[in-house]
Amino acid sequence: MLTAASANQTVATVFIIVGFETLRHMEILLFVLFSCMYILTLGAHFLIISLVLMDNHLHKPMYLLLANFSLVEILYTTVTMPKMLEALLTRNKEISYSGCLTQFYFFFAFGAAENCFLVVMGYDRYVAICRPLHYTTLMTKWTILGLSLAPWIVGFITAACPALWISTLNFCFPNYIDHFFCDYSPLLMLSCEDTSRGEFTFSVISWSLTLSCFFLILISYSFIISSVLKIPSVEGQKKAFSTCASHLTVVLIFNGTIIFMYIRPNAHVRFTLDKVVSIFYCVVTPLMNPMIYCLRNKEVEKALKKAFQKQRIR
Repeated sequence: MLTAASANQTVATVFIIVGFETLRHMEILLFVLFSCMYILTLGAHFLIISLVLMDNHLHKPMYLLLANFSLVEILYTTVTMPKMLEALLTRNKEISYSGCLTQFYFFFAFGAAENCFLVVMGYDRYVAICRPLHYTTLMTKWTILGLSLAPWIVGFITAACPALWISTLNFCFPNYIDHFFCDYSPLLMLSCEDTSRGEFTFSVISWSLTLSCFFLILISYSFIISSVLKIPSVEGQKKAFSTCASHLTVVLIFNGTIIFMYIRPNAHVRFTLDKVVSIFYCVVTPLMNPMIYCLRNKEVEKALKKAFQKQRIR
């Protein structure tokens, strides 16, 4: 990490996002590939939100939370993708100081909110399986409203601390961000100042949020597994596990990539692999999640068929 800058150093007010510089000859191909993935991601998540809003049969806590999750995924991927696509197509890799900080803040906020939504959705599955007779009394509309708002609030508050601290730093030349968006570690690499305290604070926040969310989900699933194993019929056990399989898959994929990127030892060290992993959780995972959640969901399939039938009649 860079030490304190001398008085004669020039402070950078614009950054250059390096992106995929080693694949410059493939930038058009990458633009087409990522554009298609981004469009499919937006389409899939907007479809889920539309189905939940239009179909009364999907006005259930599970699907209302899923609609919120889809919304946060749309925002999460939209924070980084448009700028990345612009850089690939036009090779305009500049981003302003304020634009970079804004991108970092919202990327962190929506990522934190997504993690919290996974906890809330795990709690919903716990109540549905472990306390089915009390489900309607526990998951009231006010409870759902609170569970839907809490991740958004936690995300925006959690991201404020590191974003405000980064806004107090001075950044010196060379002003190249070795990433395809303004992430935490690449930004600190450009700082003229001692960032050790801020890095420690960010590590505490990252560890606390990610691991607490992960452990809360594990607690929910420990109760779920215990309850499912008490079901006498094998068919009943399979049905119960199938309702949780999609959520657990998303949890493992999301938390696996986040832990690798942000709470591993020496997370500030620059690795080419980081870009690959970042592409996975910024682009690939938001595209996969709607398929994981809806591929074997009969209620969503019925709502989708009903929507297509209405369009044909029109």
